[in-house]
Amino acid sequence: MGFLIGWAVRILVACIQSLPLDLAARVGRCAGGLAWFIDRRHRSAAIDNLSHALGSHFTPHELQQIARENFRRLGENYVSAIKTASMSEAALQSRVEVVGMEGIVPPTGQSLVAAIGHFGNFEIFARLTSRLAGHRLGTTYKALRPPQLDAVLQGLRRQSGVLFFERTRDAAALRSALQGGNLLLALLSDQHAGERGLWIPFFGRPCSTSAAPAVYALRFQTPLTVAICYRTRLAHWRIEVGPIVPTLQPDGSPRTPEAILTEINQHFESAILRDPANWFWVHRRWKKPSARQLARIGTNPAPEP
Repeated sequence: MGFLIGWAVRILVACIQSLPLDLAARVGRCAGGLAWFIDRRHRSAAIDNLSHALGSHFTPHELQQIARENFRRLGENYVSAIKTASMSEAALQSRVEVVGMEGIVPPTGQSLVAAIGHFGNFEIFARLTSRLAGHRLGTTYKALRPPQLDAVLQGLRRQSGVLFFERTRDAAALRSALQGGNLLLALLSDQHAGERGLWIPFFGRPCSTSAAPAVYALRFQTPLTVAICYRTRLAHWRIEVGPIVPTLQPDGSPRTPEAILTEINQHFESAILRDPANWFWVHRRWKKPSARQLARIGTNPAPEP
């Protein structure tokens, strides 16, 4: 069965990559619009998340419209990501605008950690390698099942030259790459982090948050920043890098991971408010803490004011 799934996905990928980018994006929007009607579970999750996070900013009707557009955007993002993976740097030049990189990427020899989220076509971050001036781009991922599907996805991603580290088995390789310098490590940091996550507020509600951006930046003494991908119009994106998130207090002592993650979440909140349909609302971000997490919450230091 896995073999058949792998071939079916390869055929679908080939069909999408044969389309012009604008047409591929429109096909994705249509698929997302269809999913709005047939995927009740994720539609309910999106509306529930929006209501809790943005209920004070928008009316119920506006939230419904945002959720519906979000489904269209997700379809557009998925299909566009498949298409852009096969496009040349020259073809993408007019499609992707990058701002803020010049003042953020450190001098040659030093690495940088960037907290990114599921904003817009976030897979387009993989195409930044040609704009990093001496730095490599790396990120982590979780292997998919069946393995044949994961192989297809990773095959698409590796075309970009990005270093990919599987979270459960490549920790040593990731540490070595950071120690070697000249690495921009982009970490998806806006989804439920499970048992190991720190309990950090997001839109006023605590949720399990990955400590990875703070931990890596502190451990390897690298600058830490935030990067967001915005959709500006059909099949066009703007990646905004910055600002630097301080990892040290004014006296030179390290900030707590909780304080750093709280600031990162605040940047994500601002990005969501700027374009609410641009984020991944179908994910159950605010899950109830497990018994183990409840025990940890009572001992975690409070974030800095």
